[in-house]
Amino acid sequence: MTDASPDAALGGANREGESPRTDTPVETTEETTVHEGDVELERTIGLRGGLAIGVGTMIGAGIFVFPGIAAGEAGPAAAASFALGAVVALLVALPASELATAMPRSGGGYYFISRAMGTAFGAVVGVSLWLGLVFASAFYLVGFGEYAVAVLAEVGAPRPELVVPLALVFGVAFTVLNVTGTENAAALQNYVVGLLLGILVAFLLYGGADAVGLVGEPSAPETFAPFGYTPVLTTAALVFTSYLGFAQVATVAGEIKDPGRNLPLAMVGSVLIVGAMYVATIFVATSAFGSAALSQFGETAMVEVARYFFGAPGAIVILLAGLLATVSSANASILSTSRAVYATSRDAILPQWASRVNLRYGTPHVALGMAGGPILVLIAVGEVELLAEVASFLHLVMYGLICVALILLRRNPPAWYDPDFVVPGGPAIPLVGAAASFGLIVFMQPLSQLVGIAIMVGAVGWYFYYARDVTLKGAL
Repeated sequence: MTDASPDAALGGANREGESPRTDTPVETTEETTVHEGDVELERTIGLRGGLAIGVGTMIGAGIFVFPGIAAGEAGPAAAASFALGAVVALLVALPASELATAMPRSGGGYYFISRAMGTAFGAVVGVSLWLGLVFASAFYLVGFGEYAVAVLAEVGAPRPELVVPLALVFGVAFTVLNVTGTENAAALQNYVVGLLLGILVAFLLYGGADAVGLVGEPSAPETFAPFGYTPVLTTAALVFTSYLGFAQVATVAGEIKDPGRNLPLAMVGSVLIVGAMYVATIFVATSAFGSAALSQFGETAMVEVARYFFGAPGAIVILLAGLLATVSSANASILSTSRAVYATSRDAILPQWASRVNLRYGTPHVALGMAGGPILVLIAVGEVELLAEVASFLHLVMYGLICVALILLRRNPPAWYDPDFVVPGGPAIPLVGAAASFGLIVFMQPLSQLVGIAIMVGAVGWYFYYARDVTLKGAL
């Protein structure tokens, strides 16, 4: 760990009328002095770990849930929906990369927006990001339970009602894992994502060869957009949940080694890798069955595609890959949720005791509890699919504001603003990124929009009740 003062590394805040926090040393070694209340997290995550967080969070629902649903909505043009989602994500990943190299601190989008646009915007984004990640994490963990039960069914084993119990057990396990050290969570993420990518690449290579007739029988050609092109946009809004993971890299920016190089590579690289795999997956899946037949399989479409290529063993392997995908998504989301809580509490937008760091493991254990606890409650309730969609709404709002934040900081840059990576093209990319992010929200379901707006209104209420007197300090 490194020494940090309230006015320096993490840019903390004080509530008006309160005494500033003291810098009392509580532990001294030859290398560092750790201060109570003002501790910067260790930089233990390299480029591979950053890519694993981004890819591991994104490569869940996009490949294992959406192909059948998206094919039913847009036909083979669902591939264009995934490609459009990747383009929107890239338009945000580039501005986020510039901001992250200028402010490589935990909190990601919250931190960027609060320093560029002030406490009110920061409070709304910070609280919304925390809750959005909680809902998404619960969704991933319930998905894990469902895949685990499906594996039992595939091999003919008894399958009692284990979905919620398995989700709860693994939710606790991932929270504890993250408490014991970020490097432990990152190591798990690296292994899981590496194995998952190996399975998917092999599957897609064979499926691609089958689709073009190199093996098996050539597939019959199909109209690319049988329902027209408007469904391409509505389906892009539906599947954009698949691209939330790149922003999770920014939430752990304070723990990334060599952030000037690794943050842009991890964020942009994860979008490119996952976007290419999504498009390839839709191509392979619709070539195997045709979009109409594929849509009949719903959320289990990829299992049936694997069964078509490889029989029962292929179905089991894809089910196991689904388990790995939900594990990696849940693990990365819990890590990111805790860092969102950590950053907002450091700024006193949430109670400052939530930013305490465990001196043994160097992790924000209280913030992890504030992440894991609500996740377990939502898992027990079980109705998390709508909340996961709302998470996409809240992230799109944050993505649009990230682009606005970059424009504002460039127009009147403070003395500390010195990014290692600069987005080319002046304001063009952040302007288009903001318009695309806010524009996708228009195509979401009205209920998701209403719930998302209600959460943001609640965050505004929290700001006026608790954080309106907070004075944010500089980013560096």
